Amino acid sequence: MTTGTFDVAVIGYGPTGATAANILGGLGLKVIVVERDSDIYGRARAISTDEEVMRVWQSVGLAERLQRDMLPDRPLNFVDRAGVPFIDLKITSRGFGHPSQQFLYQPAVDRVLREGVQRYPGVEVLLEHECLRVLPSDDGVELLCADLSADTLKRVRARYVIAADGGASPTRGQLGIGYSGRTYGERWVVIDTKVLKEWEAHDRLRFHCNPARPMVDCPTPLGHHRWEFPARAGEDEQKLLREDEIWKVLGSQGITPEHVKILRAVIYSHHVRVADRWRVGRIFLAGDAAHAMPPWIGQGMSAGVRDVANLCWKLAAVIDGRAPDSLLDSYQTERKPHVTETTRRARMVGRIITERNRGIAAVRNHVMRVVSRVPAAQAASQRRMWVPEARYADGFFAESRHRAVGWQIPQPWITDHAGASIRLDDLLAGQWTVLHTGQAPPSVAAWTERGVAAQRISDPGLLRWLRSRKAATVVLRPDGFVYAAAGSGKPLPAPPDGFTVTARNEAIA
Repeated sequence: MTTGTFDVAVIGYGPTGATAANILGGLGLKVIVVERDSDIYGRARAISTDEEVMRVWQSVGLAERLQRDMLPDRPLNFVDRAGVPFIDLKITSRGFGHPSQQFLYQPAVDRVLREGVQRYPGVEVLLEHECLRVLPSDDGVELLCADLSADTLKRVRARYVIAADGGASPTRGQLGIGYSGRTYGERWVVIDTKVLKEWEAHDRLRFHCNPARPMVDCPTPLGHHRWEFPARAGEDEQKLLREDEIWKVLGSQGITPEHVKILRAVIYSHHVRVADRWRVGRIFLAGDAAHAMPPWIGQGMSAGVRDVANLCWKLAAVIDGRAPDSLLDSYQTERKPHVTETTRRARMVGRIITERNRGIAAVRNHVMRVVSRVPAAQAASQRRMWVPEARYADGFFAESRHRAVGWQIPQPWITDHAGASIRLDDLLAGQWTVLHTGQAPPSVAAWTERGVAAQRISDPGLLRWLRSRKAATVVLRPDGFVYAAAGSGKPLPAPPDGFTVTARNEAIA
């Protein structure tokens, strides 16, 4: 049977797929989501996110609701074998309008994202449906889906497909796309617990850098806590999952049945892999289907959310006839280098945590303690170790590359035309916008004639940010990244050929 024709089909309904469905639904597109499972996956996988991802969820009106179930701005410690910190820090904000780091409980995040999708009548969700085959054509893609509850087949047509169907991605396999990289031989035990009684340092992320037994000790919201540790050579993995063995490990941290109830324990491997191609015609890979990284800086899920935030506004522009199909080629060009650098940093942090040589570990501890005492050095270490800044070095940007181009603009609280204080993105509303610091240069007219609103800004933080990049006028894409920029008295690059936009009436104070 045929269920209809859609603008976009999303395969997979984890955080990446659900975020895509929210963005596309909010843009007024007709969307179908295909998900094999009947309900939300019960095991907590991702445990943290950041202010840039919260900004994406803000764009679909879900940030405040998600925030209620998160733990913001908790301390982060790297501790030695005696439990004494040699790095003690909080992740500093980049001015994106949300807490710089958040701990989360993924089943709760999944539920809120799926509830958000229900707001859009143009989005249809098929649970307990497995996509068996994607059949591309010149004008769209046909999906052959099995209804697992009724043992029937359905055919779905879509103009474009986002495959967010996980690291094992059947879609990627059907397309014959390589998934290069490596899987680490060392297997890790993950223990999820329910907190019964709090203990000292229960509220912080701790990387136990003990050569004998590295471990991660992490708070998660809604009364949960997680531990992760590697199986030693020769240890029976299945034995490590037994409750008596788990209590031995937790007991070494001073944790007893008085403190927590064990919910589940599983074993998994770390992967470092990237798909050779993220686009095949009208089909795009996103999230783990496109890339997999170790968990050390908590960016696996977040990278997938960034993917669809980059891709969905471009799909909408092409589907609506406001941009040529070639715009979609910039998706991999922009996202892959950021994912590659994020993965490199995750691996670097992993090496710090899992160093097994006692001599090297002792030197590491001493050097890091010295560095941590110098605020400037600590800030520099964070910039090099943690999540890369929100910047794309290449992609869909003006050819005349000003130093501000490619950066995502900060998000201060500002005053709107009615005198209310709101976040910048809520005024920009995901539209192309020209921002200028004084008198708009004559070259702005080429943009306003296309329907782009031009607004003068006065927020001190934004003015400082623009001055630091020697920009007096910038053109923002719908995702908040600077498409074009010009210094004081300099002409702004012209709009790209073949593009139109929708006019807006909001004003920025």
